[in-house]
Amino acid sequence: MDIHEYQAKELLAGFGVPVPRGSVAYSPDQAVYAATELGGWHWAVKAQIHAGGRGKAGGVRLCRTYQDVAAATTALLGATLVTHQTGPAGKLVNRVYVEVAEPFVREIYLGLVLDRKAERIRVIASAEGGMDVEEILQTRPGSILQIEVEPAVGLQPFQAREIAFGLGLNLKQVSQAVQTILGCYRAFRDLDATMVEINPLVVTRDDRVLALDAKMSFDDNALFRRRQVAEMRDVQEEDPREASAGQHGLNYVGLAGDIGCIINGAGLAMATMDEIKHAGGEPANFLDVGGGASPERVQAAFNLVLSDPGVKAILVNIFAGINRCDWVAQGVVAAAKSLTLPLVVRLAGTNVDEGRRIVRESGLPIITADSLEEAAAKAVAAARGHAEAAGAAHGAVQ
Repeated sequence: MDIHEYQAKELLAGFGVPVPRGSVAYSPDQAVYAATELGGWHWAVKAQIHAGGRGKAGGVRLCRTYQDVAAATTALLGATLVTHQTGPAGKLVNRVYVEVAEPFVREIYLGLVLDRKAERIRVIASAEGGMDVEEILQTRPGSILQIEVEPAVGLQPFQAREIAFGLGLNLKQVSQAVQTILGCYRAFRDLDATMVEINPLVVTRDDRVLALDAKMSFDDNALFRRRQVAEMRDVQEEDPREASAGQHGLNYVGLAGDIGCIINGAGLAMATMDEIKHAGGEPANFLDVGGGASPERVQAAFNLVLSDPGVKAILVNIFAGINRCDWVAQGVVAAAKSLTLPLVVRLAGTNVDEGRRIVRESGLPIITADSLEEAAAKAVAAARGHAEAAGAAHGAVQ
């Protein structure tokens, strides 16, 4: 789960990370009021979306007057911001963050990520940060400083000092950088985060170190014990299909293909997607219905897959252990009664004979398969056939 910049800064500040003063606003009047409360004569008005690259896309406006703050807020609210992370569809701006604009002399990159291969938290830093950090990290990888944190002892102050000195900071700046690095680590550890990124971490003219921007992502599976984080969820920023899947206990990720997948088990889902690719097709989604695939949950999975207009065929691949094939078959038959797309079903495991009987005796044009390879090949062929038939029908109408 991702959160907004202002929410990440609120959390990090609670762990001792210094951040500029700011306030969220949902209207131009609120933004102007926030600027008057913050004081000063320079402010930054920042679009709040779950994506990076806002600066290059015009999502950050520097303002010198209250009129500038109102105009910047008016321009951003309701606008669709397209960055390199949003995709061509972009993201709608529903709120802005008004922040005191601190003049700075240096930009630094600081990030903490979960290294799943090493099973460690990895701290990554670079003396060069800012909007072009991705290019910098690719062209000058030698500028990157990295430390793996031993989970038994956690990030130690001497390790944070090594990073700070490696970034070329002076003694006054080092102490603040160490406080920031250790604070980010504690926030990562104590809130079950999967990523903390500060880009840029800036050095001001008076030698202060501030988190000018902040991003945080969290483990969805740990939200039940992190209520303060769960309450920050903004479903408007999420794919509506993924949000709907969460409400039904389904694991869904939308993709760009045309074969909808309904599968139980993440490993089987990945294998099915690979097999579809091997057969020359493209999966439209990752969807794991989980271990308790009742007929109602299967029906919900069908509705979710069908909400994608790009789907040309559906592949149901169930290996029943905890599940029962007859339960799944009942849900498949109920959903297939109103289905106009080709449907390929492969069942295996508990009560497989009864499940296949239910599908066979339904009288519906359901395509069955005995193996994963066969199911994938039939799904790819069915999707192509449906697309060709739809194209022919469209041409005949014209």
